[in-house]
Amino acid sequence: MTYTIEGETGPWELVIGLEVHAQVVSQAKLFSGSATAFGAEPNSQVSFVDAAFPGMLPVINRECVAQAVRTGLGLNAKVNLWSRFDRKNYFYADLPQGYQISQFAFPIIGEGKIDVELSDGSTKTIGITRLHLEQDAGKSMHDQHPAKSFIDLNRSGIALMEIVSEPDMRSPEEAGAYLTKLRQILRYLGTCDGNMEEGSMRADVNVSVRKAGEKFRTRCEVKNVNSIRFVMQAVEAEARRQIEVWESGGEVKQETRLFDTNRGVTRSMRSKEDAHDYRYFPDPDLPPLVFEQAWVDELKAALPELPDARRARYVNDYGLTPYDAHVLVLEKETAVFYEALAKGRDAKMAANWLMGDFFAALNRTGRTISDPPVSVENFGALLDLIADKTLSGKLAKEVFEIMIETGDAPGTIVEKRGLRQVTDTGAIEKVVDDVLAKNADKVAEYKSGKDKLFGFFVGQTMKAMQGKGNPALVNDVIKAKLDA
Repeated sequence: MTYTIEGETGPWELVIGLEVHAQVVSQAKLFSGSATAFGAEPNSQVSFVDAAFPGMLPVINRECVAQAVRTGLGLNAKVNLWSRFDRKNYFYADLPQGYQISQFAFPIIGEGKIDVELSDGSTKTIGITRLHLEQDAGKSMHDQHPAKSFIDLNRSGIALMEIVSEPDMRSPEEAGAYLTKLRQILRYLGTCDGNMEEGSMRADVNVSVRKAGEKFRTRCEVKNVNSIRFVMQAVEAEARRQIEVWESGGEVKQETRLFDTNRGVTRSMRSKEDAHDYRYFPDPDLPPLVFEQAWVDELKAALPELPDARRARYVNDYGLTPYDAHVLVLEKETAVFYEALAKGRDAKMAANWLMGDFFAALNRTGRTISDPPVSVENFGALLDLIADKTLSGKLAKEVFEIMIETGDAPGTIVEKRGLRQVTDTGAIEKVVDDVLAKNADKVAEYKSGKDKLFGFFVGQTMKAMQGKGNPALVNDVIKAKLDA
């Protein structure tokens, strides 16, 4: 079903493309040896190269190049064995060189694609135009002094991958799904941590609207949106603004805009620059970037299993539903935890417990999968006690809650608190006999045709056994005695 926004003149179609700036996971910057740790004291991670001291020459960081190639391979994209760095000239207080070293004409990665999953179960392929390497600028701080702006150059020179999509998205949902999938792939590859709240991944959102069958109209770019939810909101807000402009007889001007998250609207920032405004030219301090196909093949052979392949394996090997597999592979840490939990056990039971009680516990305690309230070893031991019938499902839930509170192993809790499930048929028969004797009138009613009373006898028996009776055995014994 095509997503449209209804205007006064009828439905409008959205055209969306994203330019994602992803900070490369690397211990050093793109052209210097300065550290890249987040949260360091201002200007504590700045070399003479980053600060653009005269005579300082950039030297390419091999690991940043490798990370870009890995990303290109993960995006099913063309890896260019020859690429070039250019200077993008513009002047701003937090850009000490007066230009940004980027790749304009010849990027390291060419065309690729991403398959995204939508809420209706369908899959859509979004094209990747290019991925190029560039250095980040510094940061202007306007809230440190009432009359002055301060500059922090810690980010200056940090390696970024700018990943540019084709204008293939047609709804806020598709834009959100694309960004979610891209972030997932980068995190699986280990090439970007995807922490949007720390600024290591942000998106410029290009939006235009048109009537069905029309060519593309003028687009506007909403800069530096730092969450998936805000990207989706920015798409909607900017599309509605443009529709109002067109329908009022105006004309949308190509410009750069900002998204006001508090008011849910976009506002003008500046007219959109074209490439010639930046006076691009090849950086004279850097030779072309050239590497061998054999090196690319080595990197490809060492790539980790990516989300789509892992999801397919969970369906085929573990017998999970596509939905459950999708949920489990969303975050790499969750998938790793799940595989450790499911190893040698019932994979479906492990998935049900993980997505049920365990996820609920994470939400309740505010913990994360990398700092879980129950270790994977203890969690696995609990599933083993269910499998060998030491615990019923109900008792296991009780033990699980105690594990969260105390941190004790499930076996210890079972022994200390006497929570072992009763599987002795003789012991169960004694309790059942007592229940039936105390409820002779209901036994007579059951035998006269009131079959629904069977549940009453089960409930009374389990209550008398404090929930420790094996449910299947309890059912069998009661049935045998009532039918005798």
